[in-house]
Amino acid sequence: MTALPTAHHGRNPQRRSPIRTAALTVAAGALAVLTVALVIPNANAAAGTLGAAAAQSGRYFGTAIAANRLGDSTYTTIAAREFNMITAENEMKPDATQPNRGQFNFSAGDQIYNWANQRGLKVRGHTLAWHAQQPGWMQSLSGSNLRQAMIDHINGVMAHYKGKLAAWDVVNEAFNEDGSRRSSNLQGTGNDWIEVAFRTARAADPSTKLCYNDYNIENWSYGKTQGVYRMIQDFKSRGVPIDCVGLQTHFTGGSSLPSNFQTTLSSFAALGVDVALTEVDVTNASTTQYAGLTQACMNVPRCIGITVWGVRDSDSWRSSESPLLFNSGGGAKAAYTSVLNALNAATPQPSQSTPASPGPSSSPAPSSSPTPGPSGFGRIVGAQSGRCIDVPNASQTNGTRVQLYDCNNQANQQWTYTSSKQLTVYGNKCLDAAGSGNGAEIQIYSCNGQTNQQWNLNSNGTITGVQSGRCLDVWSTANGARVQIYDCNGQANQRFSLVS
Repeated sequence: MTALPTAHHGRNPQRRSPIRTAALTVAAGALAVLTVALVIPNANAAAGTLGAAAAQSGRYFGTAIAANRLGDSTYTTIAAREFNMITAENEMKPDATQPNRGQFNFSAGDQIYNWANQRGLKVRGHTLAWHAQQPGWMQSLSGSNLRQAMIDHINGVMAHYKGKLAAWDVVNEAFNEDGSRRSSNLQGTGNDWIEVAFRTARAADPSTKLCYNDYNIENWSYGKTQGVYRMIQDFKSRGVPIDCVGLQTHFTGGSSLPSNFQTTLSSFAALGVDVALTEVDVTNASTTQYAGLTQACMNVPRCIGITVWGVRDSDSWRSSESPLLFNSGGGAKAAYTSVLNALNAATPQPSQSTPASPGPSSSPAPSSSPTPGPSGFGRIVGAQSGRCIDVPNASQTNGTRVQLYDCNNQANQQWTYTSSKQLTVYGNKCLDAAGSGNGAEIQIYSCNGQTNQQWNLNSNGTITGVQSGRCLDVWSTANGARVQIYDCNGQANQRFSLVS
């Protein structure tokens, strides 16, 4: 596997844990668990867009967006229709976000975030610490001064986007082709700089997934792949916070889909991290390679999603190689169909691993809510995280946003489900949705009987808002992860148990 062209370095283009059984309902005087039926999309109801097709198996399919193209209606129409995850192409990199030391500029990054958020699309952050695309002032630093600048940059950028992004590429491209560390100015601050970056990032925003991202790590037998693997293995063994590995997946004539690609994905996943294909493009949009990389991801449960680096060929940093799924005029290519078919053929994400009397359904929507019984007390425990829905600092202030946190049996984690479909805490505060759209915050508020404070406890473990029809959702398993509402998708991060 050969390295990518040098041009890559100057123009870098740059859910989930296995499902656990969860069901939630309240029976008279006690808590009970209902039998859950497997939800299987109808074979004749294949999704017609990449994002929708990926969502059927609990994954996303995304693209990179450039702020200066948001005025192009063909570009934005395709992007909003086809994708459900967005990465800023250059607008969240160090040179864009902190052009002068201590002076942050988020205008371009916010333009992309706001565009995506208004359309219900999630966003990946890219990237916080990288040897390239550093502002001039950072390039001139070294040693402890540069180390502090890196820490300050991570804190400043993550503070601005705290609680908003699905993931961050914390460190980008830190390895040589032989698996040794790249000799960059950041590496010159000490071999622990990557660990420091991840620890800083976790402290700055515990609610987002933290990823390491690199190119040429698709071939399992390649030196760089093994070098990154050893780092992740070391980090996991020592408790360094890392949640995912991004494989850029730029396939060129000399760097094509390796036969052991799925082995690479499953080997990283076996370390306890998610894997994602983060910057996909393929020379001449090879149908075979696109189908192959998609299928490999579908075959690995912890491969959480795929992002192509650009919308149309004309938007690509490799535009002369026609590497994307849409041609320059916006038409879908043969590779698009091959990817869509592979996504639609993937095993649907079930709501329980051992179903009772499985039957077809047109969508992975939650089953009908049971009729609420008398009040019951309990902790609301996430199926994916094992952590409880918690009111931070035992606050009783209206508008306090709830989070995930280690279960502790304290009053700020004790919820009552009432006959009025309210989830109350402290006796007089209700779980309250501060809006009905995707991403709306979940908070506590004085109970008022409105539908934004009413919840259906469904037999598949989801909790849906009566007003919105959307599911309680978290995008991280970490302490402090924010709770929101989002379109129901059957994934473990939207399933909870009420435990006495």
